[in-house]
Amino acid sequence: MENDKLSSLDNIVDALIDTYQKDPCINFSDQSQLPAFSDIRKVFDLFFEVLFPGYISNSDLTTTNVSTVVGDTVRTLHAELSRQIQRVCSHTQKNCKREDHEILSLRVIAQLPTIRNKLKNDVEATYRGDPAAQSPQEIVLSYPGILAIATHRIVHELYREGVPFLPRMISEYAHRLTGIDINPGASIGDHFFIDHGTGIVIGETVVIGNHVQIYQGVTLGALAPAKGQKLRGVKRHPTIEDDVTIYAEATILGDVTIGKGSVIGGNVWIKHSVPPYTIVMMPEYESVMRSKKPI
Repeated sequence: MENDKLSSLDNIVDALIDTYQKDPCINFSDQSQLPAFSDIRKVFDLFFEVLFPGYISNSDLTTTNVSTVVGDTVRTLHAELSRQIQRVCSHTQKNCKREDHEILSLRVIAQLPTIRNKLKNDVEATYRGDPAAQSPQEIVLSYPGILAIATHRIVHELYREGVPFLPRMISEYAHRLTGIDINPGASIGDHFFIDHGTGIVIGETVVIGNHVQIYQGVTLGALAPAKGQKLRGVKRHPTIEDDVTIYAEATILGDVTIGKGSVIGGNVWIKHSVPPYTIVMMPEYESVMRSKKPI
């Protein structure tokens, strides 16, 4: 009986190896190691320790030790990010030098002060826009929208530097945590407010202006691309101008522009540009109410 079981397992192993040889695109062998998801979580946590000091780390942060604590974290982040950039670049570039990975990592980390200033504005916009928010501290600690926006502002810098794999891997990790799907290529302005957030999708070539607020279930997507990969790099997602509000479950598709100051109501479907200062909404239907007998 035991021999039969081992024989069956050997057959399964042989069948698996056969698929490895036939489908090399979904397995890597004889190549340097790609980042594991545990590596992605480590880089993610290090970024957030720097962006939100005192919120993420277990270390007690004080005015006397802040330079040492943050300095150590930034150095660890630089080393770990450089290592992961080296791994992903080895699969897409020839003659990648260690110095190149370290410089790329340094350029991304150099943007963290600017990212922190933007996140301060995002937290302020969220606090002003949500009467349920008790404090800015509560927003940083618990609002999925801020986690998603902070992640995006990091990975967008990696995307701009042309780093393969890592931007999408980190953004998808945040997607798992928040239910908010923002492609690393999307360009997002200041004072961005995501309310609730679950089910939001923001595509690669989306451009979002300043003081925009978006509610749960909103899709800023592309029309079904019949040409597929031929559309790579083509603007195929919406542009949302300044001071626009988009309510829950609205769907906006294609390279269209939602003009400044407009309000997009819930559940609408838009495939054409909207002029500035326009309200778009579904027609109101009369509700029907009738008595219900008590059980």
